[in-house]
Amino acid sequence: MQSIVERAGGRAWDELRKIEVVPDFIGTAAGSCYIQCGRTRIICTATIDDKTPSFLENTGMGWLSAEYSMLPASTSVRISRERAMGSGRSQEIQRLIGRSLRMCLDRKVLGPRTITIDCDVIEADGGTRTAAINGGYIAMCLAINKLRLDNRIEENPVIRSVAAVSLGIVHGRELLDLDFVEDSSADIDANLVASPGNGIVEWQCTAERAPLPQAQIATLVELGMKGINLALRLVWAMDRRRTRHERDQRYFATTSYDFTRE
Repeated sequence: MQSIVERAGGRAWDELRKIEVVPDFIGTAAGSCYIQCGRTRIICTATIDDKTPSFLENTGMGWLSAEYSMLPASTSVRISRERAMGSGRSQEIQRLIGRSLRMCLDRKVLGPRTITIDCDVIEADGGTRTAAINGGYIAMCLAINKLRLDNRIEENPVIRSVAAVSLGIVHGRELLDLDFVEDSSADIDANLVASPGNGIVEWQCTAERAPLPQAQIATLVELGMKGINLALRLVWAMDRRRTRHERDQRYFATTSYDFTRE
């Protein structure tokens, strides 16, 4: 029998934390957003460079890369400011973000240019990598929309949506969207990146105390997909709530969107 786990704010075991997004948060970026999931807060930007890495020269194909870092005061104990390539953890996370978002693109349609996604964590309370993927996806789409409005590309290179969510098993109970306290005490810690209707992009799962029974993997993935579908509905809701003028103009958003109220 599964134990009852009391969650912060009285959240249900299969409930996401409150999500807020402010699109076009950085006025100088081609695309950007501020994303907040519970107390995890990240600024994501997308910049566009009209050149590609050397291994793509003369292919006509574009590229997307990502960088991720945590600001020194993003946790209760100061983190040394990351320089150059960053920590091993940051390198692993930024590669995950890059892989996940490249899955969205037809890079031939994007053409010989590079989109760089920068994700800066300003406060961390669990799930920073998954929030960075979700915020990075929004920033990427806004940047590509800018390319189209500027008539630099004709077709939309975004061919599928992706979203990410953390999940795990804490005291014998499957939980969706772990905060830091839950993550620190998890028996199983996992991250799911997926594209509904297209399948799983990446599945990371670590057993902290005892091996995960194979039969329980499907249960976790099903829970994760529920969170993925909800997260994407929230992103789509944001786009629907923006006016035609906002979609067609560069603007600095002065209001945020509380997606949990959709």
